[in-house]
Parts: sequence; structure tokens; C-alpha cells
Amino acid sequence: MSIPAPLELHREVIRPEWIDYNGHMNVSYYVLVFDHATDEFLDYVGLGEEFRRANNASTFTVEAHVNYIREVKEADEVSVTTRLLDYDEKRIHYFHHMHHAGQGYLAATNELLGLYVDMNTRRVTQMPSRILARLAEIKQSHASLPFPEQAGSVMKVKSRAE
Repeated sequence: MSIPAPLELHREVIRPEWIDYNGHMNVSYYVLVFDHATDEFLDYVGLGEEFRRANNASTFTVEAHVNYIREVKEADEVSVTTRLLDYDEKRIHYFHHMHHAGQGYLAATNELLGLYVDMNTRRVTQMPSRILARLAEIKQSHASLPFPEQAGSVMKVKSRAE
């Protein structure tokens, strides 16, 4: 089975209650849409709700970066693509791009680092081999994609001398 590069797993329409006093989607709801896309990605990897219940294991996000590039408004539909940047036996590093579905522009990005956690001990542990094999397939498919411009960015106020 061929793995798309990037994955196109999530679409969502911007709800009226997500709009702030500036007339566009509030920052917290960008994170919510990205979280919905994360759920779709984890399902695709094999770490979805059924897996969590059966294995009493989950992923915890330990770092996240959001870049707000262009606003979206009420009733706009957005499409989120996901690509796997890297992984090891305990961590998954992935990246979402949110595009306006109708106009195609990039609205926001989200970079995440997740840890695989045994829910019995609440400690980081090694993922099962079948999940690691699935991640290897996805990473191989995504290897030819260019590294996202916003990935690994550092936030700071630049001085005039820089």
C-alpha cells in the first residue's frame, strides 16, 4: 500500500464560536484543529483510541510550536496535511500544515514532539515493533519532502545589530 507524502487526513470547517474579537479564528482553535489532525495521524500510525484502550498506552505531546501565517474566518474550510519528520523507539516528531481548503493558501503550521507512554506507570517506554515498522514506512515515504520552513524555529526578538 502506497503512503501519501504528505498525509492528507483532516479537514474541518471553522465554527462561529471559534471567531474572536478580531473577526478571525482565535489562536486556541488553531491548536484544536491541529489536535484533531493529530488524532487522525495517530489513528493512521496505529496509535488510535482502540490501541490506547487495548494496550493502556498513549502518546503525550511534550513540545509544540504554532506559526500563524494567514488568518481564517468563520465558515472557511481548512485542510491539514501531516508529515513525519523523525521518530525513535520512544518519540515521534511530526509537522502539520493548515491550508485554506478553497483558496489553497497556508494559514498555519504546527510542529510537535510526542512521547510514547505506558499509562500503568505513566512513564515513557518503547513503542511496539509493529508501530515502529509503520513509522519506518511513513518516514521512508516522507523522506523526499522538503524540510518545512517553520520547523525547528526559535522565537526571539532580534536586536537592530543582528
